[in-house]
Amino acid sequence: MQKLSFSLNGEFVELNQLLKLVGICESGGAGKVIVASGDVSVDGQQELRKTAKIRAGQIVRLGDVEIRVLAD
Repeated sequence: MQKLSFSLNGEFVELNQLLKLVGICESGGAGKVIVASGDVSVDGQQELRKTAKIRAGQIVRLGDVEIRVLAD
């Protein structure tokens, strides 16, 4: 499993933007397509809301990639 960390600047980051910022996809629009596919989970629960607010302490998974969101 590939493990990534993301340092959060602010209160939250939208899920589709997080996927773009860590390099999983090229754009926020591509991130929306990935989320809509149903392959993304947040804290172990499938997440279909493309702009779900991801906060520090949460873990996002997509396939064999795990993203830990850390407070900056």
